[in-house]
Amino acid sequence: MAEEKVHLTKRDRLAVAWRSTFLQGSWNYERMQNGGWCYALIPAIKKLYKTKEDRASALKRHMEFFNTHPYLASPVMGVTLALEEERANGAPIDDTAIQGVKVGMMGPLAGVGDPVFWFTVRPILGALGASLAMSGNVLGPIIFFIAWNLIRWGFMWYTQEFGYRAGSKITEDLSGGLLQYVTSLASIMGMFVLGSLIQRWVTIKFTPTVSSVKLAKGAYIEWNKLPSGANGIKEALIQQKDGLSLTARKVTTLQDNLDSLIPGLAALLLTFLCMWLLKKKVSPIVIILGIFVVGVLGHVIGIL
Repeated sequence: MAEEKVHLTKRDRLAVAWRSTFLQGSWNYERMQNGGWCYALIPAIKKLYKTKEDRASALKRHMEFFNTHPYLASPVMGVTLALEEERANGAPIDDTAIQGVKVGMMGPLAGVGDPVFWFTVRPILGALGASLAMSGNVLGPIIFFIAWNLIRWGFMWYTQEFGYRAGSKITEDLSGGLLQYVTSLASIMGMFVLGSLIQRWVTIKFTPTVSSVKLAKGAYIEWNKLPSGANGIKEALIQQKDGLSLTARKVTTLQDNLDSLIPGLAALLLTFLCMWLLKKKVSPIVIILGIFVVGVLGHVIGIL
């Protein structure tokens, strides 16, 4: 007689969704949201795996690095639930496939969550609540609290269900390579988002002076000839807008030369170095401390 398949009920998935609200409860610098992620999956793991060894193995593979927007983690969790369910029922899904889907999806989704929730939905609701509160209406903070949590929780639950249904479809075509295709596509999107974020968030400035050239008269603002008070400030701003230099000497730093070649080159190289160190199994904490020490020493000796 064939062994009966195990399935996650709506109640099981609701338990996971509720626990996922504590995703960042044990955030750490080494593996970031892995503790909260693993905590959220415990009800599903208990349902899917019957032996202590299988449960321990499942918990261990979900203690790997994970980090994304806390609300956009829900669709990733839904797909993961579907993969774990199929694996528990005998599908040929290994640890690498599950971790690959998680890593491939979390990067692109992280870039979506901030502008949608932190920069759009929350400010709009906050402005609505604040305007009511400033007029003396006690409903201001209440409306903000209720509306925000309804939107947040509704989004998390329905996107988790969407991920769960999509994940089930993925596992139906394992032999055709659909899972590998989705993983590769998500990884490419993740690399694209990572590349765009390097220029924005990673900054290195080399301060050594390469050259200092005295400018000709008329090429810089002569501060001693400006009127005093507000009129002088206005005239200086006008001259600066016209292209005059603020100082009588044009100083070119090493960073200026690097930017003229390839803007952001040093930041890109630092990112590649960190990726190489991570590949060599160097702890992220060691990398963070190393960057901190190098930055402080570089500033002290006048390089950075």
